Amino acid sequence: MTGEDFAATGQLLGTVLAVQANFYRVQLDQEDGQMREIREMREQDPPHLPHPPLLLCTRRTRLKKIGQQVMVGDRVVVEEPDWAGGRGAIAEVLTRQSELDRPAIANVNQILLVFAVADPPLEPYQLSRFLIKAESTGLDVLLCLNKSDLISPQEQQQVSDRLLGWGYQPIFISVKDGINTEQAARYLSNKITVIAGPSGVGKSSLINTLIASVELRVGEVSGKLARGRHTTRHIELFELPSGGLLADTPGFNQPDMDCNPEELIHYFPEARERLAVANCRFSDCLHRDEPECAVRGDWERYEHYLEFLDAAIAHQTQVHQQADPESTLKLKSKSKGKGQSQYEPKLESKKYRRISRKTQLQDLQELYRDEE
Repeated sequence: MTGEDFAATGQLLGTVLAVQANFYRVQLDQEDGQMREIREMREQDPPHLPHPPLLLCTRRTRLKKIGQQVMVGDRVVVEEPDWAGGRGAIAEVLTRQSELDRPAIANVNQILLVFAVADPPLEPYQLSRFLIKAESTGLDVLLCLNKSDLISPQEQQQVSDRLLGWGYQPIFISVKDGINTEQAARYLSNKITVIAGPSGVGKSSLINTLIASVELRVGEVSGKLARGRHTTRHIELFELPSGGLLADTPGFNQPDMDCNPEELIHYFPEARERLAVANCRFSDCLHRDEPECAVRGDWERYEHYLEFLDAAIAHQTQVHQQADPESTLKLKSKSKGKGQSQYEPKLESKKYRRISRKTQLQDLQELYRDEE
């Protein structure tokens, strides 16, 4: 069903830009055929209604009954628009092309990872962790390194060569000095992009530069921890001047390693290259101590892989233990940083359960009766 077909029925197509409580901010499409009716109404629109129109929508009860969630980035059908009040109702959610759980957003085309090369300093382990999390989504990954004005050209070349060995060609930018920000913007044109990275690296400043109409709060870097303070509170899509939408997401410092241990190796581009020319002896090889492994070797991030593998196995074990009520193990302590989660035996509840006072009293009464 095309946009014109929806317009003929009085329904409109749009994209959900933000979700707040039970309300959805929807930006309507600008396709010529679909927007014919809207263009006629624009002459009578109140001056506060933006163009293209933004409607604050509710979700039809029918969608709620069938459990249809409405996410940021969803393509939706809107009906009964109230142009004077800027309201509408979401009647249908179109099929999603992609879907992320964290952040909860639909129809994303790519992930833009933003890191700083200085202030805070670039941490290879942290960068690698973010890259693995981004690769696990199956989306294209674009790496942007901010604050390049704080390092020398020689240092920049060293960082570039190192990341090329990882399989990435970063874009060096400086939001402060306006270096290569236009080049970064070209990669975002006509796509839905999720921007992510640790706090304090300049994500909000970059968004403010790319979209002049947006004024996001910029976080400072903590001098004690050399980490940024969290500033973003919820997911929201912002329209880029050149076309496309950019999603700012709540900041997080250490993405969870919740991927399948068997799939983890495929999230390393340099390991994928090795597997493309040779196969491991065992199909379920985890690339640790198995003989005739095609991956195990002296590539730089192999140690990162082993640490992430331990974290992925620990996470999988935890999930299995929680899902299996017959398990004899329980989680003792969660892993932090590079550590591993620890487990301890479960106590048999019936064996170690404390007997209630009522039961004790009943047992004493029966004992006395038996003695009598």
